Amino acid sequence: MFDGPEPLYVQIAQMIRSQVLAGELAEDEQVMSTTQFATTFRINPATAAKAFAGLVDEGVLYKRRGLGMFVAPGARQRLLEHDRTAYFDDVLAPALAQAAVLGISDDEIVDHIRHRSTTTEES
Repeated sequence: MFDGPEPLYVQIAQMIRSQVLAGELAEDEQVMSTTQFATTFRINPATAAKAFAGLVDEGVLYKRRGLGMFVAPGARQRLLEHDRTAYFDDVLAPALAQAAVLGISDDEIVDHIRHRSTTTEES
């Protein structure tokens, strides 16, 4: 399950972010404890704790003393905004720069996108 090149705690945090984005984990829903997580996935509890601490720092999770970790209110919206910004900056901006080099006009790009989304909807 966790076999990417990134450190394990980063992969764990990304998995939880993805679950929040997909709506699999809702606001104020309790997530597994670090001990449960470590037992379930057979990892060091300190690794799980590091992932959870990072998510708390990001405002994705919050801790209720004596109860555990929960999804923070507004976490999904914050993640959506972050990922949308990252998409525009990391994916779209370089693609548009390359399009300019190739002499592809904005109208051609828009037409292509509209055509692709129409054919995708029909499949």
